[in-house]
Amino acid sequence: MIESGPQSGVPSAAPRRGDSPLPDAPTVPRTPAGAAPAAPDAAVIATYVAGYQPEDAPLLAARQRAREVGVAALDEAAGAALRVLTALSGARHVVELGTGAGVSTLWLLKGLRPDGVLTSIDSEPEHQRLARQSLSEAGVHSGRVRLIAGRALEVLPRLSDSGYDLMLCDAAPAENLDYLPAALRLLRTGGIVVFARALVGGRVADASARGAEVLAARDLARAVREEPRLVPALLPVGAGLLIAVKQDAPAG
Repeated sequence: MIESGPQSGVPSAAPRRGDSPLPDAPTVPRTPAGAAPAAPDAAVIATYVAGYQPEDAPLLAARQRAREVGVAALDEAAGAALRVLTALSGARHVVELGTGAGVSTLWLLKGLRPDGVLTSIDSEPEHQRLARQSLSEAGVHSGRVRLIAGRALEVLPRLSDSGYDLMLCDAAPAENLDYLPAALRLLRTGGIVVFARALVGGRVADASARGAEVLAARDLARAVREEPRLVPALLPVGAGLLIAVKQDAPAG
């Protein structure tokens, strides 16, 4: 179990009410009288959802760093969902696989309790250098985040059993099935595991798609659904979030 660091906050993710209006509602073309109204395009809805929770300056800067070095960062809607899941779980200890430039790290911190600690693992030292810059700009105290450089599968065995409230897997998609048993070991009962990009851009729903990434996502979704210790849900947020709550093993 990691020790809690000094209390410190992260700036609010959104301006005060009235400072920034909600995004305009999607414009739906008028339809003839008696006809069913046309549904907004999925891309229009996604833009509206993303604009509902505006990112603050440190998050925008972190996202720009990710673009500059070609690191895929979770979109705004997925980030907001992570914040809610972290807050709902009352998380004090979170482990993140895939630090990137710190976008998801900052979103997780916004939901983490003030006395909580986030452990973030990434195999690329340059990514963590950028993340440190993002955390510094956000005013995050160094005691709230533990950055570990290394491959997730090599670092996870060193972490404490049942010591974490939430685990985000956004590192190597091909290793997600290997992260699953690690999550079951590391999470407390009631803890949450989140797999990012679970819909692979919507391709998992295409029966003709047979790429390695799509097949791996389908195998992971099946394994999570069939694991008796997990209560799962697949959320169509951004590139998809596969989430599951750990429960006690069924009797018998």
